[in-house]
Amino acid sequence: MAKIKTIGVLTSGGDAPGMNAAIRAVTRTAIFNNIKVIGIWHGYQGLIKGHFKPLKSFMVSDIIQKGGTILKTARSEEFKTLEGRRIAYQNLKKEGIDAVVVIGGDGTFKGARKFTEEFDIPFIGIPGTIDNDLYGTDYTIGYDTSLNTIVQAVDKIRDTASSHNRLFFIEVMGRDAGFLALRSGIACGAEAILIPESETDSKNLKAYLESGYKRKKASNIILVAEGDESGGAYAMAKKVKNDFKDYDIRVTVLGHIQRGGSPSAFDRVIASQLGVAAVEALLDDQQSIMVGMMNREIVHVPFNKTIKHQKDVDNKLLEILDFLNI
Repeated sequence: MAKIKTIGVLTSGGDAPGMNAAIRAVTRTAIFNNIKVIGIWHGYQGLIKGHFKPLKSFMVSDIIQKGGTILKTARSEEFKTLEGRRIAYQNLKKEGIDAVVVIGGDGTFKGARKFTEEFDIPFIGIPGTIDNDLYGTDYTIGYDTSLNTIVQAVDKIRDTASSHNRLFFIEVMGRDAGFLALRSGIACGAEAILIPESETDSKNLKAYLESGYKRKKASNIILVAEGDESGGAYAMAKKVKNDFKDYDIRVTVLGHIQRGGSPSAFDRVIASQLGVAAVEALLDDQQSIMVGMMNREIVHVPFNKTIKHQKDVDNKLLEILDFLNI
């Protein structure tokens, strides 16, 4: 591989707290190694539209504590076409960009892998998604912050649930994965957690609610991942209401509040580590890989592997719910 003189950096897909910390780390690590950095605005769509701007060290000052992404993000249907990717390639060559660091999730890496199969510009991925559902890394940027946001919100909801003896169904993000619901549910003492990876057992839920009602529990919190087979919090609440007429049931959908906010210290640190690792991987002639973290060590995972394999939830966490909710 020819010596890298200029790299591009972009964020794609859903935003996640800590993306700015990763942008900062990529920019400053590249500059430290005498590599020019070009910021690409609006993700892959920005590659096609030519939304490029050089990044200097001072331009990434005072962003590590900010949520969202200063480079903006977008989803690009055009990039899914060969013609769209060809335009992106031509723009990269015109700008003199030798390699690209992409920060995002599964869809971002699929686009990067496809591009590198067709064109001669290396891509390195940094896992940035609150869902924490990428195979090959223990944590993704934004996951820890989102967990804390959910727990804080549920703690506040429990105050009113206890005051009114109410049953709350709270829906959290997780269209295809229940990592957020599972860990935040345990952290906030939820009485039940419904996730896509575990079959929703209506009978067990009904038995638990009957037991709780007999014991005059002051509140009940049930966390529902948006992708659970039950159909979400509203659908499950309606079903339970039909079986338990005496329960005062409420539904809260946390929605995009889970994406925002200042990143936690953990997310800032891991984003910084992965940003540095991404540039170092390029200097080491790596391409078509995600830099991740396993057992506190930086790892390189081929795009093909992290895309094809599904990350499993920890079944032991599911099991301890039975002990904690007696």
